[in-house]
Amino acid sequence: MRKITGILMSLALSVGACFAQISIKVQAPEVVGLNEEFNLAFIISGENSPSKFEWQPGDDFEVLWGPQESHSTSISIINGNRTKNVQTSYTYILRPKTTGQFRISPASAIVKGEEYSSKALTIEVVTNGAGSSGGGSQSGQGGNPSSSSAQASVSEDDIFLRLTVDKSRVVVGEPVRATLKLYQRVNIAGFENARFPTFNGFWSQELEAPANIEFNRETINDRIYNAALLRSWTLVPQKAGEITIEPAELVCLVNIRLQRAPTGSIFDSFFQDDYQTIRERVRSQAVKVKVNPLPSGAPASFGGGVGSFKMSAELSCDSLKAHDAASLKITITGSGNVALLEAPKLSFPPDFEQYDVKSSDIPSGKVFEYPFIPRSHGSFEIGPVEYSYYDVSKGRYETLRSQVMRLGVAKNADGQAYDAQPQSGMNLPARKGVKDLGSDIRYIVTKQPPLRLGSAFFLGSTLFWLLLVLLLVGAAAIFALFRYLAHRRKDLVAAKDRGAVKMARKRLQKAGEYLSGGLVSAFYEELHRALLGFVADKLNLEESQMSRENIAAGLESKGVAGALAEEFCTLLDACEFARYAPSQADASMDKHYQSSIKVISEIDSNMKKGKKTPAGLAAIAILLCCSGSLFAQTGTEGAWERGVEAYSASDYLTAIENWKSLSDAGYESAQLYYNLGNACFKNDDLAHSILYYERALKLNPSYGDAKYNLEYARSMVQDRIEAVPEFFLKTWTRSFSYLLPSNAWTALFLVFLATALAMGLMYLLSRRKGARKTGFILGIVFLLLSAGALSFAAGQKSDYLKQENAIVMRPVSTVRSSPDSYSSKDLFVLHEGTKVKVLDRVGDWVNIELSDGRQGWARASEIEII
Repeated sequence: MRKITGILMSLALSVGACFAQISIKVQAPEVVGLNEEFNLAFIISGENSPSKFEWQPGDDFEVLWGPQESHSTSISIINGNRTKNVQTSYTYILRPKTTGQFRISPASAIVKGEEYSSKALTIEVVTNGAGSSGGGSQSGQGGNPSSSSAQASVSEDDIFLRLTVDKSRVVVGEPVRATLKLYQRVNIAGFENARFPTFNGFWSQELEAPANIEFNRETINDRIYNAALLRSWTLVPQKAGEITIEPAELVCLVNIRLQRAPTGSIFDSFFQDDYQTIRERVRSQAVKVKVNPLPSGAPASFGGGVGSFKMSAELSCDSLKAHDAASLKITITGSGNVALLEAPKLSFPPDFEQYDVKSSDIPSGKVFEYPFIPRSHGSFEIGPVEYSYYDVSKGRYETLRSQVMRLGVAKNADGQAYDAQPQSGMNLPARKGVKDLGSDIRYIVTKQPPLRLGSAFFLGSTLFWLLLVLLLVGAAAIFALFRYLAHRRKDLVAAKDRGAVKMARKRLQKAGEYLSGGLVSAFYEELHRALLGFVADKLNLEESQMSRENIAAGLESKGVAGALAEEFCTLLDACEFARYAPSQADASMDKHYQSSIKVISEIDSNMKKGKKTPAGLAAIAILLCCSGSLFAQTGTEGAWERGVEAYSASDYLTAIENWKSLSDAGYESAQLYYNLGNACFKNDDLAHSILYYERALKLNPSYGDAKYNLEYARSMVQDRIEAVPEFFLKTWTRSFSYLLPSNAWTALFLVFLATALAMGLMYLLSRRKGARKTGFILGIVFLLLSAGALSFAAGQKSDYLKQENAIVMRPVSTVRSSPDSYSSKDLFVLHEGTKVKVLDRVGDWVNIELSDGRQGWARASEIEII
C-alpha cells in the first residue's frame, strides 16, 4: 500500500508540475484595418507571478494605451494535493501606422529568476476599403430624413456567399475540397432557407457542418470581412469534361440601422437611431471544374485509387487445419479518394472457399478483410497482392506489391469433407456428408491368383482362334462327311461292299441255329449262301461269274493273301460236298462254322487295312501345348506372399512395394490391383487406391469386392459431380454386359456358336421337315446369342484397352480454359481421387471432361491413366 500511495503521489505531483509550468500566450487579431485600434495581450501562466515583464512595440504600431496588468489565481486540491496556478496578463491597445504584414516581436518575463519568451506573431494590415470605417455601406440611409420607415438594403459587397475549390483542373477520381463560406460586414441576426449544391457528376462526402457558426476575420480585395464556414465537402469527379457546381443560396436576417431626422431635443442622441431586420438572399457563384480522363493503359490491378497510397497485407494466422476459417487483411492508407477505393483483386490457391470481402474505414485509409476456408491440406502460397493507383503528382500509374504469404494447412482430425459450422459466424450452404458404406474396406486376397503377362483376355488369344477355327472346320467336316455318306448310299456296289459282312453275319447266325439243331443239310445250305453272298457283295460278282477261279483272283486283287483266298475256296468246296453227302460231313459242321467266321473276318480286315488315319490327334496335341504355355509364370515366386505378410503386419508400404514389383514386371490380375488398392487406402493414399480399384474392375467388371471398396473410397473424395444422365437403353445394356467378365462372355460365344453350327447342320442334313424347321429357328437364335456374347466380350476388352479415363492424383488440381499457365483462366478445381475422361493431349497438358459435361485443360503430371 505504501508503494501504491507513493506512485499515486508521484503522479499527482507530476500532474501538478505540468499545470505549474510557465507559458506565455499571445492574443491579437490576424488582420486589422489601417488606423484600426486593436488589443494585444500577453498572458503568462504558472505557479508564480512574473517579477519582470518586457516588450518592445517597434515602429510599425502606435501604442495608444498599456500595458494594463491584471492577475488571477486558481487553486485545486486533488486527493489532498494542492495545486496553484497564477495567470498574469499584460494588455496593450495598438494602432497600425501603415499597411502590410508586420511582425509582433516576442515578449520576455522573469519568473523565479528564470527568463521566458513568447512566440513571434504576424499581423496583416489592410486599407479596409480605402480607410473607410469598418461599418458596411448601407443604401437608404440618405433617403427621406423625415420618414422613419425608409426602405433599407444591404450592399452585395457587405454580405455574400463564396464557394471555392482547392483545384479547378483534376483527373477523374482526384479528390477536390469544396468550401462554402459566408462573408459579411453587417449585423446578422440569423439564417433561413439554406440550399446547398447537389454536386452532379461528383461523388461527395460532407466533411464539416458546424452547428454553431463562428466568424473569424479574413481579407478579400484588401477589405476585412467576418467569415464563417458553413460547409465543406470532399468531391471526387466521376466523369471527364467540364463539370459545373451549381450555386448555393442562403437567406440572412440582417439588422439595419435607420437614422431619423433631428428634432432639436437633447434626447436625440439617445433615440435618434432605429434598427430594422431585413431578409437578404445571398447566392454564390457557380464553379467550373475541368476534369481530364485518366490515361489509358491502366494495369489490371487498378482499383480506382487516385492520389498517393501505401499497402500492407497480413494473414490472421500462418497455419491451421483444413475446413477451419481464416482471413487475409489488406490495409491501404494515404491521401486521395480513400472512400472510393475498391477491394484489391486477390487470387487464392485452388480449393480455398472464399466469402464476401468486408471493408472498414480507418483514418486516411481502408481495411479489406478476405475470409476464406481451405478445403484441402498442404502448403500454399498466397499473393503477392498487387494494387495499382494513379499518382497525380507523378502523372502515372503506380503498383504496390506485398510479399508472398505462406500458409500451412494440416489435415482435419475428423476427416470430414466440410465443416458444418465454421468460425467467424459464416453462414455456409448445406453440404452432403460422407456416405457411410461400412466400417472399413474389405480384406485383401491372400491366395496368389494366376498372373499373366500382358492382357488377360481370352478373346483374341491364340487359344480363342484355335478353338474358333476348330469349330468352323469341324462343322464343315461334319457337313462334308454327311454329304459323302449320302453320296455313298446312292452307290449300289459300294453299298453291297459295306453290307457284305452284315449280311454274312446274319446268315452265319442262322447257320449257327441249324448247327445247334443238328440239321446238316440246312446248315451247309445256309453256310454256303453266307460265303457266296459275302464274296459276291465284296467282289461285285454276278451269279454266273461265281467260279472258283474268279473268286480266288478277285480276292487276291483286293489285297487278300493267297492262302486266305485258297482257304475261302476250300470252305466253298466243303459246303458243296456236304450238300450232296450230308452223312459224311456231320462230324465237321462245327469246324466249318468256326472257319467260316474266321475267314470272313480276316478277308474283311485285309480289304479295309490302310483306309483310316488318326485325324485330329496332331491338332489336339498342338492345342494342349499352346494352352499350357499361356499360363506360364516366371520370376514371381515370393513377392505375393511377402506382400500378404506385410499387409497383415500393417506394414502397408512394404506390401505396396512387393505387389508393385509384380505390376512393374508386366503381370496383371484383378486380385493384384485389388490388393494394391487396399494397401494404398490403408497408407492414406486415396488417389492411388481408387486408381488400382478401377484397374481391377477393368480386368474383371463383376469383381464384387473391388466394387465395394471403390465405392467406399469414392465416398471420401471431396468432389461431388452430378453425371449427365445416360440413355436408359445404353445403361441397361452396359449393366447387363458387366454381369459377367469378358472371358466368360467369350466362352459363351464359343458355346453358342457351336450350338448354332449344330442347328445349321441339322437344317442342312436332316430329311425330316420338323427337324429342319427346328434346326433353322434354333440356329438363328443361337447365332444371335453368340453375336451378343461376342459384342459384350469385345466391348469390355475395348473399354480396357482404351486409355481415356484417368484419376486426379494431386490433392488440388486447377483446371484452366486453355493449355497455358499465363493467359488462361481458372475454370474449376478438382481434388485427388476424382475420375475424369481424357479427350486430347497437347504437350504437357491434357483436355479432360467431367461426368457432368464440363471440360478444361489440366497438367498431364497431375493425373494418371487408369
